[in-house]
Amino acid sequence: MKKNTVFNIILIALVLGILILMNVFLDNYKVTVINLCGIYIILALSMNLINGFTGLFSLGHAGFMAIGAYTVAILTMPVATKEMNFYMKPMVPFLLNLNMPFIFALISGGLMAALFGFLIGAPVLKLTDDYLAIATLGFSEIIRIVIVNLQSITNGSLGLKGIPKLTINNKPNLLWSWGIAILIIVFMNVLMKGSYGKAFKAIREDEIAARSMGINLFKHKVLSFTIGSFLAGIGGGLLATSLGTIDPTQFKFALTFNILLMVVLGGMGNINGNVVSAIVITIAMEALRFLDEPINLGFTVTSALPGLRMVVFSLILMLVVIFKKDGFVKNTLEKVRGKYAKN
Repeated sequence: MKKNTVFNIILIALVLGILILMNVFLDNYKVTVINLCGIYIILALSMNLINGFTGLFSLGHAGFMAIGAYTVAILTMPVATKEMNFYMKPMVPFLLNLNMPFIFALISGGLMAALFGFLIGAPVLKLTDDYLAIATLGFSEIIRIVIVNLQSITNGSLGLKGIPKLTINNKPNLLWSWGIAILIIVFMNVLMKGSYGKAFKAIREDEIAARSMGINLFKHKVLSFTIGSFLAGIGGGLLATSLGTIDPTQFKFALTFNILLMVVLGGMGNINGNVVSAIVITIAMEALRFLDEPINLGFTVTSALPGLRMVVFSLILMLVVIFKKDGFVKNTLEKVRGKYAKN
């Protein structure tokens, strides 16, 4: 067994051990934030596969997350909870009595998102650059509007409440979100080292050169988009169980923007950078919540400014794009590695 493999196994075991200790000793709020970090790692990597490694400018991530979230919620909620939610219009009988264990519901959510990703990707991936971005953003909004109008299936704009949570001692179970995140990190590393990963990167660098090398552009683009959609559905399903309640307003473009920020800060096509940026940004978003509330400056108290937090993150994204287009976290990690190698 190679040294790197042994090191990675020990590192994974160490991380899992730390997560178990966190579940035991940290309070519910901190565990919830750490749980969200694991979920956003999954979402950042799923978008990085499409935008970073394959070079497809897609802005439809929130739509695929919504599909995964609603699928998992519907398949895991007990009949009594469904009846409580669907008081305006009864749920279709087939779905009302359908119930699955969480793992099967999560896989179903990912597969449903992958199916829609394939159906959407097949026609729109012939577009490029900003045209592709507009098309995927449009499909994402279409998915959200359809969810709003399918009241007998999704409960429309009322959303779903009482989604079963994965807990230990009334705290989120970190092993689910982080365990799946670790599996996806391993999967992404293996995928990128294989022939498909090399084909994705070749398409990103130069489509004409990739085609001349015998790479089927359409096949690989659709494959990348479908896998990314599957992972987005998995992340959306985990997010639904973490929050316990979902509604269509949660899956607007702002959610895609948050994930895009993680990908850009971590570096397009950089797995380790995305993991670090997802953790940093998730924690920072929670730490900066005071910006949306009244702030006491000593001599005066400012009025509440909802959305100021996102303005700050927008400015950060603009600065990163201007000065560190390869990703701030990526550049930082490379500097640290350089210093470590010298020592």
